[in-house]
Amino acid sequence: MVKFDFSSKRILVTGASSGIGEAISRTLTAAGAEVIMVARDPEKLAAAAESVGANAYYAMDLSDVPAIAEQIETIIKERGPLDGFVHSAGIGTVRPLKLCVYDYLKQMMDINFFSFVEIVRIITKKKNFNEGMSIVGISSVASQEGNQSKTGYCASKAAMDSAIRCMAKELGSKKIRVNSVMPGITRTAIFDQIMDNGGDSEDLKGILQRQYLGICEPDNIAATVAFLLSEEAAFITGSSVAVDSGRLSS
Repeated sequence: MVKFDFSSKRILVTGASSGIGEAISRTLTAAGAEVIMVARDPEKLAAAAESVGANAYYAMDLSDVPAIAEQIETIIKERGPLDGFVHSAGIGTVRPLKLCVYDYLKQMMDINFFSFVEIVRIITKKKNFNEGMSIVGISSVASQEGNQSKTGYCASKAAMDSAIRCMAKELGSKKIRVNSVMPGITRTAIFDQIMDNGGDSEDLKGILQRQYLGICEPDNIAATVAFLLSEEAAFITGSSVAVDSGRLSS
C-alpha cells in the first residue's frame, strides 16, 4: 500500500468543515501536509480544524465571488505559495425545472463552479504556487447523469469537469496538474438527512442498487484525492475520476 508523504507541502482545501472536505483535510494532515482549511461557518470551521489537527483555517463565503481574489491573496501572503488545492465546497439543493430561476442557478454556479475557477485563476499566478502543484475539484457522477430536479446541480458539476480539461492543457506548461473526482452517493450528514426524509423512495433505492459495491465513505474519496495530489499521479491531468461504487457502469 502506498503511503503518501506530503511533508513540506501546503494544500488549500475548501468546504473543509464537514463531510468529504473534512475527511480530505484529515487525510492530508495525517500525511504531513500543512492544510489550510476554508469554509463559511467560523465556529464549525474552528472545531473541524481542531479535530483534524490543522492550525491554519480561514472563514470565507465563496458565494461572494468578487471578494475571493483578495482573500486568497491574503492567505498566500500569510502562509506562502501553494503545492495543492482541493475544491470540496459545494451545495446540492434540488428544484424542479419550473423553480430553476436565475437567482437559484447563480447561487449554485457561484459556489460549485465560479468560485473554483476564481481560486484557480489566483493561485496559478506567478509566485502563488510551487512547481508541481496539483489541483483537484470535487465533482459528482451527476455531471454525467440526468436526474429529475437536478438541472442546476448537474450543470454546475458538468461545468467543472469540462473546465478542468481546459485548465489542464493551459497550465501544463507551468507544471500544474488539474483533475476532478466524481463521487457517487457518499455517507455524509447530507446523506443521513436524505435517508431520514425519503430513504424509502423508489428513485433512491434504484440509485443505491446501481452502486453495487455499496455506499462510498468520505475516506474513500479522500484517498483518491490524496493520490491525485501526490507525485504518484505525476502523469494524470485533465481527468475526471469516478469513485462511485460502480454506479456509472450499471
